[in-house]
Parts: sequence; C-alpha cells; structure tokens
Amino acid sequence: METSNGPQRFRSPRKLRRDLKTLALFTAVYCDKHHQGPKNKLEQRELPVTLPELANYRYCADCQNLLNYALDRRLSCPLEPKPSCRECPHNCYAQLQRDKIRAVMAFSGPYLVKRGRLDLLWRMWFS
Repeated sequence: METSNGPQRFRSPRKLRRDLKTLALFTAVYCDKHHQGPKNKLEQRELPVTLPELANYRYCADCQNLLNYALDRRLSCPLEPKPSCRECPHNCYAQLQRDKIRAVMAFSGPYLVKRGRLDLLWRMWFS
C-alpha cells in the first residue's frame, strides 16, 4: 500500500463513485429507521464523480453532518489502493465519528441484505 499525495483524479473513479454511493445509501437507510423528524436532501457539494442518487436520499441534520464528514474523509484518503477503513493503518476518523459510522454500517448492511440487496454481499467479498 502506497501513500499518494496526488489529487483524487488519479484514483479509480468507478471505485470512488461506488464508495461514495454506499456511504450515502447506508446513511440514508440508518437515518430513515433510527431518526424521526424533518429530513432534507444533502446539500449540493462539489464531488469528483457524479452521484445522481443523492437526490433520492433524505437525512436529518445529524446524519447529514456525519455523511459530509465521511465523504470528506473518503475524498482525502492518502492511500492507494484504499483499504477498508477498519483495516487502515492511518485512522482519519475522530473517535466519535468512527463509532457513529460503525453503527451506521453495522445496521444498514444486514438490513439491506435481508431485503434483497445481495449485490452488497458480492461487493463485500469480491471487490
């Protein structure tokens, strides 16, 4: 695993798009099932890849902040190829956000698989 100080454009746009899409989906599922009250679309932001799916998801303020934090961390990852965050030697999440994103992933992954998203299992084992 090498460190890359270059801009994000040298990384695989397909993998980056998949990672950002997964973060957005998992956070939206978690927010929908755990938080009541008003939910809004994610604020428009500049991303190096197009994600039209973001227009379909709604988040409470806390989940929106967590997702923005996670997107920023993913976009600024210095490692190439990027490992999964739990196996990464370079921890870029603060402890509080790390605990929150773990809870999001631990809930949303099994929730989606139980509801027919078997492509997530395939991606987990073979990508």
